Amino acid sequence: MGQLRILLVMLCFANHSRVSNTYSNTTWNRQRIPILLPQETVKLGKPRFSAKAKPDLITHCNAECLWREAHPSLEDLKENLSFETIYTNGTRTLTKVAISGFGSNSLLSETHPPRQSRSRRKRQIFGADGRFDIRGKKFLLNFPFSTTVKISTGCTGILVSERHVLTAAHCIHDGKDYVKGAKKLKVGFLIENLKAQLPKSSKLPPKLLTRWSRVKRTQVPRGWIRSQNELSMDYDYALLELKRPHNKPYMEFTVMPSSAQVAGKRIHFSGFDSDRPGQLVYRFCSIINETPHLIYQHCDAQPGSSGSGVYAKLWLPEKHEWERKIVGIFSGHQWVDLNGVQQDYNVAVRITPLKYAQICYWIKGNYSECYSN
Repeated sequence: MGQLRILLVMLCFANHSRVSNTYSNTTWNRQRIPILLPQETVKLGKPRFSAKAKPDLITHCNAECLWREAHPSLEDLKENLSFETIYTNGTRTLTKVAISGFGSNSLLSETHPPRQSRSRRKRQIFGADGRFDIRGKKFLLNFPFSTTVKISTGCTGILVSERHVLTAAHCIHDGKDYVKGAKKLKVGFLIENLKAQLPKSSKLPPKLLTRWSRVKRTQVPRGWIRSQNELSMDYDYALLELKRPHNKPYMEFTVMPSSAQVAGKRIHFSGFDSDRPGQLVYRFCSIINETPHLIYQHCDAQPGSSGSGVYAKLWLPEKHEWERKIVGIFSGHQWVDLNGVQQDYNVAVRITPLKYAQICYWIKGNYSECYSN
């Protein structure tokens, strides 16, 4: 029965690939990428690494919070996109940035999540649980599921280059200090246990191991650290650089277009949910609403899935085909209070043009390679 469910999942992927080019005239992939110019880099004191890792994140937002998100000043943007870099020896730096080529059209018009009430059975699970356990090395060790990795602090990450992993900032830093495990941070890759080969006649799934790789440095936007006590999901992302490159395929990331330009208005992500230990869990769902920084949805998720790479099927006119692209990072759960009506959502941080420029600079180390499109 489990393999049948997996087959249905893969057929779902295949069906999206055969969709007619309804969105072939979209221009999402031609959005102008702003230039993020690094200014000065200053040394900071060593962190205490005293924070407790929280694989899940719960925040609250109201009309004022949504308004601030949609109307940032240029100074706020520069401050939020400045970033901290922390190394394995505990040293830490702050890099300030300038922004060029950014206009108001880089942000969506302000939108609000719907206000209707909805009953809940279990936090972060909406109605019937719609998650799928991914089993068998045929799926686990191959694209796209092989791009999902474990983070040693209890979260999930996604491979976005030969040696970089994108994850949630709150898995590394609680807004006040770095978590205890951030100094010796590791990334876990699923590999086959060659010493435990099963007979061909066996119906048991193959045994897999987790191979851990050390992280060389971690980069976190100041927009996350600035939030302090009033944690905001807007900048809940971080990039990890491995000490050595991996030999696995990775998934490309891009600017999140409007939901109307996403195949089926649907997002997908896989993570290591804590309520299903040892399992990689996949889910997909419709986008309910979006703000300039966030994607609101009811994808079923549990602690441990934070940091999962949220991807969508986007039409590539130059290739005349649909392709999976990372468009966000799963953050956690948010209660939204508008006009006295409270509604809850699972939330992903969307990759905006500015966030794309920042993450690209972290990976490339040269801003000129990040705004050519």
